[in-house]
Amino acid sequence: MTTTAADKTEAFFSRELLTDPGLPYEKRRALLLEAGRGFLSHHQGLIALQHQQGASGRQVVGSLTSLMDTLIRNLYRSVSVDIPAEEWGACTLIAIGGYGRGELNPFSDVDLMFFYGGKDRSFAERISERILYLLWDIGLEVGYSVRTAKDCLEMADKDITARTALIDSRFLVGDETLYREYEAGVLEAVFSRNTQAFIREKQGENDRRLRKYGSSVYLLEPNLKEGEGGLRDLHTALWVAQVKFKARSIQELIIKGVMTESEGGTFRDALDYLWRVRNELHFQSKRKNDQLLFHLQEKIALFLGYKDNKKALAVEQFMQHYYSHATLVEHIGSILLTKAIQQDESAFRVLGYLTRRPVADGFFILRGELRVSRNDLFEQDPATMMTAFGLAQRHKVKLSVAVKGLIRENLFRVNDRVRRSRTMAEGFFDILRSPHGVVETLRTMHHLQFLNQFIPEFGRIYCKVQHDAYHIYTVDIHSLFAMEEITKLWQGGFAEKKPRLTQVANDIEKRELLLLSVLFHDIGKGEGHDHCNKGADMIPTIARRLGLNKEDSQRLEFLVRNHLKMAHISQRRDLHDDKLIIEFAKTMGMSENLKMLYLLTFADIRAVGPDVWSEWKGLLLEELFDKTHEVLERGNFSQEKRSEKVRNRKAKVLAQLQDEFDPKLVKETLKSLSTRYLLSHRSKEIAEHLRLVVSRKDRTLAMKVEHVAEREYSQVTISTLDIPGLFSKITGVMAASGMNILGAQIYTHSSGVALDILQVRGPAGEAIVEGERWQRIEENLVAVIEGRVWVDELVRKRQSPKFMTERPRPRIPNRVDIHNEVSAEYTVIDIFAHDKVGLLYQITKTLKELGLYIGVSKISTKVDQAADTFYVQDIFGQKITDPDKLVELRTSLLESLDFD
Repeated sequence: MTTTAADKTEAFFSRELLTDPGLPYEKRRALLLEAGRGFLSHHQGLIALQHQQGASGRQVVGSLTSLMDTLIRNLYRSVSVDIPAEEWGACTLIAIGGYGRGELNPFSDVDLMFFYGGKDRSFAERISERILYLLWDIGLEVGYSVRTAKDCLEMADKDITARTALIDSRFLVGDETLYREYEAGVLEAVFSRNTQAFIREKQGENDRRLRKYGSSVYLLEPNLKEGEGGLRDLHTALWVAQVKFKARSIQELIIKGVMTESEGGTFRDALDYLWRVRNELHFQSKRKNDQLLFHLQEKIALFLGYKDNKKALAVEQFMQHYYSHATLVEHIGSILLTKAIQQDESAFRVLGYLTRRPVADGFFILRGELRVSRNDLFEQDPATMMTAFGLAQRHKVKLSVAVKGLIRENLFRVNDRVRRSRTMAEGFFDILRSPHGVVETLRTMHHLQFLNQFIPEFGRIYCKVQHDAYHIYTVDIHSLFAMEEITKLWQGGFAEKKPRLTQVANDIEKRELLLLSVLFHDIGKGEGHDHCNKGADMIPTIARRLGLNKEDSQRLEFLVRNHLKMAHISQRRDLHDDKLIIEFAKTMGMSENLKMLYLLTFADIRAVGPDVWSEWKGLLLEELFDKTHEVLERGNFSQEKRSEKVRNRKAKVLAQLQDEFDPKLVKETLKSLSTRYLLSHRSKEIAEHLRLVVSRKDRTLAMKVEHVAEREYSQVTISTLDIPGLFSKITGVMAASGMNILGAQIYTHSSGVALDILQVRGPAGEAIVEGERWQRIEENLVAVIEGRVWVDELVRKRQSPKFMTERPRPRIPNRVDIHNEVSAEYTVIDIFAHDKVGLLYQITKTLKELGLYIGVSKISTKVDQAADTFYVQDIFGQKITDPDKLVELRTSLLESLDFD
């Protein structure tokens, strides 16, 4: 008969194996190792099945802890059975840390302490060595220590982590009398010594943890254990409360009145949810892992039963629920922490701090917190919840824990009648108009879910997730961050670096209306696709509820409906196209709309994530704003004005160059320049370009590099004779040199001279200033243009080897959109693809192979997604209109995006 894992389990527990002192230890060890592996494998399989069949987090964690307890207790008895009586000493084996709390997940570390009497170290070391090597050989991750009471207390005094681990001590096996001595001599001291110092240190440790792992619940790939809203928030609150109130468990805290039964239940349920997700995360990772990585989020969503629907992907629904839960975890953890860290009133010395100061009917301030004089205040008048937020903002104090609890308990009372009340609407606008604390107040309203109840439409984006690498935060938090960017402008936070934006912000007539537009700009994302229009359609209802007049309601609706337009046009369209600017100005209608949209766009981009905004995008946005503002203030560009502008510009260029070059040469060169070029650049820039063109003489290429440090890019101007695929060759050399192209203006004069102007930056997003690097780039450009070097080979060398795979991230499918109505002269191609080295080169190479000429290139990258735009013409200088050619163009470009 074949020996099964179950048979090995039975053998492991047999009395003969455990008690036979005559069997040499080495033989016993081999049997223990074989049986231990079989025992773990068998029961871990059963627990994994239990998990797959829907067992709760608590059940699986309990089973894993019980499994480990059984293994270790039996190992302890087995390894000590052959030790002679005269060599025995007092030793007890104690579980500490997460294992001590009974919270083992599938691949958690097992933390043990071998505690012994002062004279029994040799016995403790002998036992610990035997057990630890067995556990390591079985394949477990084990942390351990061998200590006396003196060791424990010294370590606890020096190291807060060690002290914290001891708080979670639990007896496993060994001398029970010694363990009782440990409880009396060590644990009592751990819970009693320097309580305030422990609490302060724990707070500091908590702050450092959040700085390291993310001080927002809403991170893209949250850490289940260490991030805000994770397990450690609950653990920290519990440790501090246990030390403060001398309690060993949640139940003891309930008995002592620190927590209610309901709060205790919520606390346990929060742990249960996080354990279930963490269990699956471990099983999917096949190792200890606390990071909810993108590809694992998708698998866990599938395991938990989420399914795609019209409004959201399964993974987005799962993460929305996770973030909602994490918000609750942060809330219940902070409440318990607050109860524990509130210091004795005698510790305060600030005059008046302890005086009860009435501030409104039913409200008073005590110890720097807003409190209520009766607990039924919100029950009797739910609208006074808005009053509470306004008073806290006005007096620069926090809501007390009790007031926060009462608000949460009474949220359901905020119905449509309450929402429309004067107290609510006027109180909300008072908060928005305040010179300080606007975003902090709204964050508190959001945290307590009052904002969702007051504006139900906002509740639809509560913890709403977009499953991509671009959107770092949930939709609701992104909106609050965007509001913060606006308030920074008003507070002068950008006065030095962004003077134009600061000036425009200070010109806004109704600041509260701008803030509302920022708060509501993504409100349609809770309804699926086309969120701009869906969000705008909600505004009239919200506006009526808030009591806005017709003009303000229409402007708010306009801003929400058009909030993506400025970013789209500035980053993806030719800003030298007068027709485009005029049409955009018509859409804006008036300067106040344009100003507000400019500020909203700035805040929207800034609040997406730390790497999304760039000074280059800011420059493009400012250029679009200034040109549109000029049209709105001075009127459209007429053909007569254009001609006059061209004549004046030529005259200015001639005047600047007449002392340097033969005026006849300058005039001939100016004749070869296109009207589009002459309108796109100021006379000073044109003069510089012509100096470069003339200085080339008989050389293959002339190149000039200027560094715009404050805008974080370098501008490269290249002059050479035009050849087929010139821009493709340039992009290839730039890619091979590690340069990212932000934008390109491409001109070919009637004389056959090409002038390409590129804005580029290095791989880290910086302006590259090393002269040697630019010299190598120029040498490579010359070699490629002269045919001495193949650009394909240069790009291939730069690309990462195939074995260097990226961490999986969600990818938007490649897409090619072709427009013939955007520009009067060009066919415009928008390309969306995963960004990688050589992408721009592959695209431009394909366009060259199709016989197309590129007039303008706008390059935009959102983290790992490229959104590139090309203005192209055929060899006859015409748009591409033939249906078959358009199909070929789209197909060829899509194929070119799939290169390795």
